[in-house]
Amino acid sequence: MKTTNKFNLPETFVNILKRPTYTKGKANISATELINSPRIVQLKRIHDEHLEQDVADQIWSIFGTAIHAVLEHGKGDNHIVEERLHAVIDGWAISGAIDLQVIEEDGIKVSDYKTTGAWSVMNEKAEWEQQLNIYAWLVETVKQIPVKHLSIVAIIRDWNRREATTREGYPEAPVKEIPVLIWSYEVRTQFIKDRIHEHAAASLSAETNGDLPLCTPEQMWEKPTTWAVRKVGNVRAKHICYTEEDAEEKAQAAGKGHVIEVRPGERTRCAQYCQVSSFCGQWKDYNSGE
Repeated sequence: MKTTNKFNLPETFVNILKRPTYTKGKANISATELINSPRIVQLKRIHDEHLEQDVADQIWSIFGTAIHAVLEHGKGDNHIVEERLHAVIDGWAISGAIDLQVIEEDGIKVSDYKTTGAWSVMNEKAEWEQQLNIYAWLVETVKQIPVKHLSIVAIIRDWNRREATTREGYPEAPVKEIPVLIWSYEVRTQFIKDRIHEHAAASLSAETNGDLPLCTPEQMWEKPTTWAVRKVGNVRAKHICYTEEDAEEKAQAAGKGHVIEVRPGERTRCAQYCQVSSFCGQWKDYNSGE
């Protein structure tokens, strides 16, 4: 992957990206790759030498790495930090770097640090739950010690004090610990096996020049097209409808002075955050209206 510096940021930031410290070790796949779209994982592998990352787009990733280093300095006597565990399942070697393990008499508490936005904290993210449960599976498989608690420790980069006092559900402080549901060992194991099956199929397709599996709406962060019924002059909609017919009925029932506003759907990840979108036929077909 090539590193660019379109906004002429200081050389220090460029050097950080040119000297990566991340490694998944001798593993076929990491926990974060396992929960990712098999299509994206394969496209990254195929087109790695053509991909670009600009320093400006990676600033918060750099910040997150720095936060990890600072928090490591605050470890307690019963803490294990930044430990990468490996295990084999269905012939695949899986690894995961666990930010924090708190060792107690009756088990282990596992936490993962996330430098993120307030919106992510206020809305459930399925991938956080999946990632933490893979970590729990690794801990119990490798160490044979039960995991009794999972959590995300969110460092909220856009936290706002005024929002915290006026907005319902907004995090009270710039750091929030979010408990994560613990699955049974059997459910975790089956989830990992299912994900391996999907990634193995995608890998075979890539090696044989076959069609890669398509990304799901969830993986593309897809928002469907909606029809908003609102009163003329008002910004907020009175009704949000998922079909034009429903919107027309709602507008007619609301009476005169109401209009229908089409809000086109979008695939947010594809449009703004996917590194391989320019190599993705699925994204090209979407843009061409197919």
